[in-house]
Amino acid sequence: MGALDYIEYGLSYLLFRYRGHDLQLFTKFPAFKNFPDPTITIKCPESGPTGATMNIDHTQLGKGEFPHLTWTKPSSLDVKDYLLVVEDADAPVNRPICHALFYSIPAHRTEIEAEDIELVDQDAEEKRLKGGFGWVPNVRGKHYGGPRPLLGHGPHRYFYQLVALKEALAVDELGPKPTKEAVAEAIKGKIAGWGAWVGVFERKWE
Repeated sequence: MGALDYIEYGLSYLLFRYRGHDLQLFTKFPAFKNFPDPTITIKCPESGPTGATMNIDHTQLGKGEFPHLTWTKPSSLDVKDYLLVVEDADAPVNRPICHALFYSIPAHRTEIEAEDIELVDQDAEEKRLKGGFGWVPNVRGKHYGGPRPLLGHGPHRYFYQLVALKEALAVDELGPKPTKEAVAEAIKGKIAGWGAWVGVFERKWE
């Protein structure tokens, strides 16, 4: 362990109680007032059911790959569009940390794989992902960042929240630099259902 690890571990001790921001997750925003419970089941074949420990390759300690997520659309849902929000509910701040927000996911999709979120052209003004999705920059200005909780801060839960929309998101109304809050406002009255897969990861002092 290096000096930075000791500093990080010390911060984890001081901030250990800062966690559990479940009530501030994206799917708790006002737009979900009429949808308090999930209606879509999401699975991650590589790690297991929701609540499972994440595969190391899906974290920044490994390859940092996006986990393979699959879902089945209930026949009762009229879906025109999907969006997906990834948040760490146990980050040592006063709200969940957003790791990714992808929008304009086609209605026919029933899975997302790592290659889907690869950037097509790093230098293009309008950066698109290989899967054709749009994206909102996360806290680091990137399209995605895998889990890397503070050393010794205990298990962190990463919520991969899929939202089905009965009306396609009006991307033009989001502006040139959309935010998570702007997207949450834009989907009011358009939600058909949602689901979440939760992956757990912890960096232990070993």
